[in-house]
Amino acid sequence: MQFAESWLRSFVNPDLSSEALAELLTMAGLEVEERRPAGAAFSGVCVAQVKTTAKHPNADRLTVCEVDVGDGGLKQIVCGAPNVAPGIKIPCALPGALLPGGFAIKPTVMRGVESGGMLCSAKELGVSQESAGLMVLPEDAPVGASIRDYLALDDVVLVLKMTPNRADCLSVQGVAREVSALTHAPLCSPEIKPVAASVDDRLEIAIADKDLCGRFSGRVIRGVNAAMPTPSWMKQRLERAGQRSISALVDISNYVMLELGRPSHVFDLAKVTGPLTVRWAKSGESLELLNGNTVELSADIGIIADVNGPLAMAGIMGGQGCSVSLETTDVYLEAAFWWPAAIAGKARRYNFSTDASHRFERGVDFSSTALHLERITALILEVCGGQAGPVDDQIVALPARTAVSMRLGRAEKIIGMSLQADQVKDILQRLGCELSVTGQGANSVFTAIPPAHRFDLQIEEDLIEEVIRVIGYDRLPSRPPKAEVVMQSVSETRRPLHAVRHAVAALGYQEVVNFGFVQSDWELDFAANTDPVRLLNPIASHLEVMRSTLMGSLLANLKHNLSHRADRVRVFEVARVFKKDISVVAGPMSVAGFDQPRKLAGLAYGSADQAQWGSSQRAIDFFDVKGDVESLLPKQARFEVASHPALHPGRSACVWVESVNVGVIGQLHPKWVQKYELPMAPVLFELDFSVLQNLNMPVYEEVSKQPIVQRDLALVVKNEVSAQRVMDALHRGAAEQAQWLKSLFLFDEFKPKEEGKGLNLNEKSLAFRIVLQDSEKSIEEAQVELLMKKMIASAAAMCGAYLR
Repeated sequence: MQFAESWLRSFVNPDLSSEALAELLTMAGLEVEERRPAGAAFSGVCVAQVKTTAKHPNADRLTVCEVDVGDGGLKQIVCGAPNVAPGIKIPCALPGALLPGGFAIKPTVMRGVESGGMLCSAKELGVSQESAGLMVLPEDAPVGASIRDYLALDDVVLVLKMTPNRADCLSVQGVAREVSALTHAPLCSPEIKPVAASVDDRLEIAIADKDLCGRFSGRVIRGVNAAMPTPSWMKQRLERAGQRSISALVDISNYVMLELGRPSHVFDLAKVTGPLTVRWAKSGESLELLNGNTVELSADIGIIADVNGPLAMAGIMGGQGCSVSLETTDVYLEAAFWWPAAIAGKARRYNFSTDASHRFERGVDFSSTALHLERITALILEVCGGQAGPVDDQIVALPARTAVSMRLGRAEKIIGMSLQADQVKDILQRLGCELSVTGQGANSVFTAIPPAHRFDLQIEEDLIEEVIRVIGYDRLPSRPPKAEVVMQSVSETRRPLHAVRHAVAALGYQEVVNFGFVQSDWELDFAANTDPVRLLNPIASHLEVMRSTLMGSLLANLKHNLSHRADRVRVFEVARVFKKDISVVAGPMSVAGFDQPRKLAGLAYGSADQAQWGSSQRAIDFFDVKGDVESLLPKQARFEVASHPALHPGRSACVWVESVNVGVIGQLHPKWVQKYELPMAPVLFELDFSVLQNLNMPVYEEVSKQPIVQRDLALVVKNEVSAQRVMDALHRGAAEQAQWLKSLFLFDEFKPKEEGKGLNLNEKSLAFRIVLQDSEKSIEEAQVELLMKKMIASAAAMCGAYLR
C-alpha cells in the first residue's frame, strides 16, 4: 500500500514531521517500508506558456517557439515535441537548470537557431513514464511559478507493509483512522452527499447465492462523456499510489478504492443484456477477463451474469465483454460486499492477483456500500457528466458483529504494564468500537462490538493487542526476565542438529534451504507418490503439494547452478518431509494422519575433485558419495542393491544400520536425466536424520599386545550373489570367535570375459582380507585354520561359494 503523504494529511493532519509520522505508524504495526520524494531531484524549472510557434528553417521536426516564463519578456526556445502549440502551458527548464540524472541546461544553437532553454516532458522531469510529448499543464497553471511547487513534487510517498489481518488499512481513509486514533487529531473524511436521481432507470438485480454476496448496491448513470480527461489532481494521486491512469471512468473507480477501500466496477450498460444475477458459476462456463485471459470457471467461482452468461468474476475482475471504453455513454455502477471465504485464493488459482481480490478476501466494510456508491457517482457526474438513476441496495446476509470481552487484569498480565480503565476505554472508543464497561479498577471488563471495517477483532487477545498498539510498543517497560536458570545436561549419545550439518559441510557440501511445497510432478517422478499431501491455498499454482522427498528440490538447485555455469556442485539439505500415514496420532509434535520425519539429503555432481595439476579429473561416482555417507553414519552400515523411483536400477542401494533401513543412495535414473535436461547424472543420497544423531558411548578397550593374523580368501560365487551377502555369511561363520575378528573387507573382484580362465562366465571371484587378533594370547595356526573352515562352510551353505 502506497500513497502520497499530502493525501493522508488531507484526511488527518497531526502536528508531526514526516519522519515522526512514519515512525508513529511503524510503531503502531503499520510498518512504513519506504519514504521517498514524489518527484526526482531537479531545479530551475518553471511554468511557461507557448505564445507563438514557427517551423525551424533548417529542420523539419523542430519548432521555434516564443515562450513566456513570467519575467516580462519572451524567450526563444527550439523544441522537437510533436504536441507543441501556441497557448499551451508546459514546464520550461531555463539556462542553469539541473534536470534528473545531472543534465545541465545551457544556452545553445540548434541547426543555426539560438535556443535559451528546454521545454520538458513528464518523463524528462521524472514525474511520469509518459513520453508522448510535452507535459501539458492545466490552463490555470500560474506562469513563472516553480514547477516543483505547482506539482507538489516535494511531497513524500509512503510505502506501507501491511499485515494480512489489517485489510481496513488498505486505503488512505483506513490509515487516517489509525493516525487519528493514535494522535487524537480530528479525522476529516470527504463529505459524501446523496446524489439525487434525475432518471428512473434501473437494472434488475437478483442475488441467487447468499454465501457469495451479502449486499449489492448499484445504479444506472446515463449520458456520460467517457472521453473526458481525468482531473490532474486525481491522476497525480493515482500515480503516486502506483496506479496508471487509464480513462476517467476507470480512474474514478480506482481512486475511490484507494481513498475509501471500496473496490467497485463500472459496466458498459449497452453491453449488458437483461437483468443481472449474482451466483456461483456453472460447469462449462468461461469468461474473457479485462487482462485478456479467457478462463474456465469452476463451480466455486462467484460471477455477475446477465441472460447471456458471465460478465465478471465477483470481487476479482471484470469481463472484457462489458468493459467501458471512450465511446461509452451509459454505465452501471456496482459496489458490493463479497464474503471473504468466497473470494480467498480464487484469483491465485488463475495465476494473477488484483487489488479488488486482495481486499475482498481479507474483508471490506459491509456497512458503506451505498455510501461509497454515492461518492463514485458524484465524481463521475463531476468529471464526465450524466444523469444518475436511483440506488438499488439489496441486503441479504451480513456478518454478525459479535461482542468481544476483555478483562483489564488479563490485559495487564499479557502486556506487562499497569493500565487505567479510563485509558483503555478511550482507546477502544477511538478505534470505533461500541463499548460497555462492567466492574471497577483491575476487575473492569470491557465488552466491545468491533466496527464493520474491522474483521480481525474476534477474541480477547485481539483487543489487548489494539490497546498496546495504540499506547505504543516503544512505551513497553524494559524488564529483564527473572527465572531460575537450570543448566540442561547434554546427552553424549545424541549429536545435535548443527553438529550433523557441520559434518556434512566439512565433506565439501553446501547447505541449501528450499520450500517444503513442490510441484506434483516431482512427487511422482522421485517418490512414485500418487497421493501427496495437497495444499488448500498454495502460494503458486505449481507449488501445490508437500514434498515427501528432498531429491526434487536438490535437483532444482542443481539446475539453477548449472544455468549459472557452475560445473561442480555439492549441496545438501536437512528438512522435514510430509507423508500421509493413518497410524500417526495427534501429539505435541505430530498431526494425526501425517508423518513428518526429518531427512538429510545430498547431491554430488561434476568432477570428484577440484581441478589440480597432480591428478587427472574424473567424474563423481557412486563410491565417492558412499564414502561420504559412511563417514556420516555413527555405526557400520551395509549397502544392499535396491530399486528406487528416482535412482538408476543398477547403481543404487539401500543403506542399512543394525537391520534398519535408514535411507537410499544412488545415481539419478537415466530417464530423469533426460527429462530434466542434465548433462550427466548426479549421485544422490537421502537418510533418516534421527539415525545420524545417535552416537555410541565411548567404551574403553585395552590395546592388544598380541600379534595379528591376516588371511586372504578368494571365493567363487554366482554373478547374482552380492559381496555383502558373502560378507554376512563369513561373519556368521566366525560368530563363535567374533572377538578375534578385527576386520573383514572385500579388496578384489574378478569376472572372466571368456571361457578358460578357471571360472564359468556366470561366476565371479571375490577376494576378502580377514584380520584376526586376540587381546590375551596369540592365536594358534590350528585355531586360525579351524576358523577359516567354518567361515568357508558358512559361505558355501548360504551363498553356494567355493574356494578358488
